[in-house]
Amino acid sequence: MLFKARSAAVYGIDAHIIDVEVDFSGVRLEKEIFSTVGLPDAAVRESRDRVRSAIKNSGFDIPPTRITINLAPADLKKEGSGFDLPIAIGILGAYGALHCKDLDDYLLVGELGLDGSLRAVQGMLPIAVAALAKGIKNLIIPASNAREAAVVKGVNVYPVKSLLEVRELLNSASFGAMSAQPLVVETAELMNSMQHFPFDFKDVRGQHVAKRALEVAAAGGHNILMIGPPGSGKTMLAKRLPSILAPLRFEEALETTKIHSVAGVLDAEQGLVTHRPFRSPHHTISDAGLIGGGMIPRPGEVSLAHNGLLFLDELPEFPRNVLEVLRQPLEDGMVTISRAAMSLSFPARFMLAAAMNPCPCGYFNDKSRDCMCTPPMIQRYVSKVSGPLLDRIDIHIEVPAVQYKELRGGAAAEGSEEIRARVLAARERQHARFSQTGERTKGSAKGASRQIFANSQMNTQQIRVHCELSSDAERLLERAMQQQGLSARAHDRILKVARSIADLGGEQDIAVKHIAEAIQYRTLDRSYWS
Repeated sequence: MLFKARSAAVYGIDAHIIDVEVDFSGVRLEKEIFSTVGLPDAAVRESRDRVRSAIKNSGFDIPPTRITINLAPADLKKEGSGFDLPIAIGILGAYGALHCKDLDDYLLVGELGLDGSLRAVQGMLPIAVAALAKGIKNLIIPASNAREAAVVKGVNVYPVKSLLEVRELLNSASFGAMSAQPLVVETAELMNSMQHFPFDFKDVRGQHVAKRALEVAAAGGHNILMIGPPGSGKTMLAKRLPSILAPLRFEEALETTKIHSVAGVLDAEQGLVTHRPFRSPHHTISDAGLIGGGMIPRPGEVSLAHNGLLFLDELPEFPRNVLEVLRQPLEDGMVTISRAAMSLSFPARFMLAAAMNPCPCGYFNDKSRDCMCTPPMIQRYVSKVSGPLLDRIDIHIEVPAVQYKELRGGAAAEGSEEIRARVLAARERQHARFSQTGERTKGSAKGASRQIFANSQMNTQQIRVHCELSSDAERLLERAMQQQGLSARAHDRILKVARSIADLGGEQDIAVKHIAEAIQYRTLDRSYWS
């Protein structure tokens, strides 16, 4: 007897619907023959042992016979343990243990334990999105994956804990009424929940210039590089940067959650990423760990930081080949990983914050201590960060050592709450500007477009529209370009930063003072890399 169930496979951050066809011969054999076809990987082939034990320990006695499982379409490689549940339901249906004969309106995903219990699988949010796109109304999945899938409106998500519970649910549906209610998650309540941060800018004494630069970076989503001696507070400042970032909009949260779901780092209790990600990999990371990779490509740190912050501490300690792979995602906001079997693209639109010492000993240009490094040593050290990578970082600032009087005296510093209020006001101005014009930016090699949420995401055409300059500001920028030998990319990034500075001040037009401050953030690299 032939029975068909529906499941899904995840490729990149998208899912494809898979038909699970089960053929049950009915002829009793001395030894069971269980074969799976349709390009299954090792985890899918091993499902026969998990499924056999789960069915047996759930109280069903299936005689030894020939069982053939076909995963269609057959030309797509299938991987993972999520096919356990549809295979088991297909066998029970073919055996006659289900009253429901048509499962076209149901999508089943889940890993089976030997006792028939269901375990969570990765990538459930993309699967729910694919089910909605294909018009599949009901999603039967493990209970620990339910909140993640329930954020997709238009699909009924039924959390289940065992194979027997799935059978009862499907049998009750065949009589016209489901025995359970679908899970409902209020996404608006999740998005509006109070955001708590472990670090606050109140803890930072001094460093007013650095705090101003971080505020500008947060307002426009700009990349920032901090250079200073050990103990000056670079890491301390970077850890407090998430506390002043604008909250995620629902479209951003959904896209970020898809990546975290596929990577298996999503909090099952929360179900939706509501805070901007903060990723801080160690400098021993490989290029594949940073950018993504594997036989079946998986997202790396740059994709896990999508719509959030990627912090690289001790930047020159990273291998040069690891840093160089950052060039494309910093420019395009997308990573494409090609392998012999497939080519997949992952979003990687993140804000980069980096910190480094000015020399190997760390005290070059420091007023309190003498530097013991020779000029060739300093040049060799800073040259680990290449010019093309540095050109993609919008803001370069120096973070000097904090003086004793600043460290011990004075009133409490301005906190994250006050800074965040100004950043949010600037972001609202940007959102209103881009929403009125309905502007979008190209987001992949295929030409797909995405909505713009920050000034840093503007392309060249949008810069010309939103960053018009007065004649005085034009002359100032021209002089800076000629004197400092800035590139065309640096020209565009100065205009983007100036636009963010103007938004922070609540001003519609970019003035000379805004251009001057933006140019100031591009001059520090001439002190170390020239």
